Amino acid sequence: MYLALLVIFLQCSELYTQERVFTFNTVEIKIRPSVKVKNGARMSVFCHADISKSTDFQLKHNFTIFKNGKPVFMSISDREDAQYEIPVARSSDTGEYECTVEAGGKTKSSNSLHVWVTGMTKPILTAEEKEVLEGEVVKLRCELPEEVPPLHFFFRKIKMNSTPKEKHVYEPYRNFSEVTFSVEEGDNILYFDCFGKRSVLLEFESSEHSNRTLVTVKEPFIKPTLNAKPSSNVTEGDRIQFECSTVVARMRDIEIILQKNKTILKSVQDEKILKYSAVATLEDSGEYLCKVEQGRASKTTKLNVVVSELFPKPILSASRSNLDENKELTLSCSISGFRKANFSILRKNSNGDISLKNSRNLTMRVNVNDTGSFICKAEVKGIVKESNPVMVNIYAPVSKPTLSVVSGLPEVVLGKPLRLICRSAMGTPPITFRFHKGNEVKTIVTNDTYAMFLDENIRQNDKKGYKCDARNNHSSGMKTSNILNITVIVPITSASLGSIPYGEVEDGHETAFLCSVKEGSWPIHFRIFRKTDHEVLLFETSENADRIVWRKKAMNRQDTGTYYCMASNRANVDVKSHPITISVILAVWQKGVIAASVLIPIAGAVTFASWWFLCKKKKAKGPSMEMSGSALATNLTSEKLTGQHNDGDYYSGSGYIEDSENHMKTTDETKGPDLESADVEYTEVEVSTLDPHRAPVQKGTETVYSEIRKSNNDIFYFADSVENRHSRIQGHPDAT
Repeated sequence: MYLALLVIFLQCSELYTQERVFTFNTVEIKIRPSVKVKNGARMSVFCHADISKSTDFQLKHNFTIFKNGKPVFMSISDREDAQYEIPVARSSDTGEYECTVEAGGKTKSSNSLHVWVTGMTKPILTAEEKEVLEGEVVKLRCELPEEVPPLHFFFRKIKMNSTPKEKHVYEPYRNFSEVTFSVEEGDNILYFDCFGKRSVLLEFESSEHSNRTLVTVKEPFIKPTLNAKPSSNVTEGDRIQFECSTVVARMRDIEIILQKNKTILKSVQDEKILKYSAVATLEDSGEYLCKVEQGRASKTTKLNVVVSELFPKPILSASRSNLDENKELTLSCSISGFRKANFSILRKNSNGDISLKNSRNLTMRVNVNDTGSFICKAEVKGIVKESNPVMVNIYAPVSKPTLSVVSGLPEVVLGKPLRLICRSAMGTPPITFRFHKGNEVKTIVTNDTYAMFLDENIRQNDKKGYKCDARNNHSSGMKTSNILNITVIVPITSASLGSIPYGEVEDGHETAFLCSVKEGSWPIHFRIFRKTDHEVLLFETSENADRIVWRKKAMNRQDTGTYYCMASNRANVDVKSHPITISVILAVWQKGVIAASVLIPIAGAVTFASWWFLCKKKKAKGPSMEMSGSALATNLTSEKLTGQHNDGDYYSGSGYIEDSENHMKTTDETKGPDLESADVEYTEVEVSTLDPHRAPVQKGTETVYSEIRKSNNDIFYFADSVENRHSRIQGHPDAT
């Protein structure tokens, strides 16, 4: 007994296990309203599991939705669908979404879907100080509270009648940034604002500008005054004294500086006046500057001083200012009106002047390293004066230049500018470059080692080669590059999509789609889409042709929709065709099946109704209805019915009898008692019946008994009844 129970239990368990068989077909994830959502809009993520089951039983579905690999939503449900709602989408919701469903120990995941939340929130700008002094700084904070780093922040300092100054800060880990702006001399009323940017799919998206923040500026001290005593016009050897003073609001950290040609002569701190004196020389002539600084604030005053010379500066002359390497250079020094002076010739150097010879004249063989400035000094009665520098350039010859496209490939998109670069690896600058297009010189550029050329006049059939040549002041002359040929890429224009058949196609039949372009360089990348609730890529290919044909073998009702194609080439411009609409309709055999299934029951019902009504009529009339009618009535009736056959009209015999009866009944009522006493005769009438399937006329004989009065008026009423019935049948849809 126990063994039997165990066997039954095992069999039941096996049956139960076999009944609960299921498998995942697909797991799909969808975004509403689309994968590109505006910032602040509502966004829904739908996850659907398509599961096949052996029987109808309940499954617990564990839904998990991931964003960038991290779970953001989990749900357990008996249904095969789950929905993750984001009431207000922000840019932080941008990312790759994926759905995973686990049920009964089985797990399946959907494809990932990239969602882009476009637009950014308006940033908030705050200033640490609303009122500052010249020389101080304004500290600003710009925040994008609802954005997720990394972010780019741009701060602007706006001053009346001047171009705004901008600072850029990259924040990889914070959604805010802080910067400082210096308050300079002349800054009175300042405005500040900021905006943010973020990178999405290699594109930058910008926020709107923040609120403008006003900062007012105060002066910490007045502009200084600068005087020279005894005068600003003196002679070499005279003593000259300078005084610089100012008025300050607070003495702390005040500094006064006296400069000449950016050289600081003297400075004082925490004092209101500066004094400086020296023996004047000719070099002391020039512009003196008094600067007052406190913190970051500074103000300046200038004074021009003229010192008359005791003797003029020496003059240095060179045999040539430009010469080839390994050539001889001669330098000569002289003073106008003076012959007795101590001369020396030197070469200028950043680490100190290098003395070449204590003499009036110098001859030397030069190389490229001798390029530079030369001076001479003259001493008369202890006063040393220096000549103006003389620049001498020593040139090495240029090497053969190379010409290439800046972007790398020797091609250009029609309508886009072509940027070329010409380089010469060797040669002393400056080098003069010339660009040629064919035999025409387009431009001349002087630069150090390379030059850029921009050709904005690119034509479709432009087959002229480019070249460049280079030369400097070396006597060896010009060097020319090799010819560079450029391929012109014609962008795609005017894409169009057609289909055969067009507009409507029967279910199960093939449709051929033709996507073509008016012009464009090969190869061309073609794509065909169907647009229903969302765009679906159906076909794509790259061909060395201006058109492609794609054949859809068997169309079905789900293929009804709007179709369009897109074409692109190396010009990287997608051209979209006008859409066409394809409707998939029923095939002819499908229509026939539907028509037969509808018309056959209707025909059967009509035939049965006619038979039933005839039987009822016979029973009501009795045996007397079998009598023969008059020959006149018979002839009239046969003549009328024969005329209807000849006209090609078809109608139901039972309907005719019903109408005749009603008509004649009405006639009897209007005739009154006189007609009731009239004799009655009966006749047989041959009528045609309508085939239920609209087949050709099938002739048969039905015995129709009608009352025919022997009065002439009575015969007229019968004929009129037949005419009325005939007219009514002609208007029926099945009458023909």
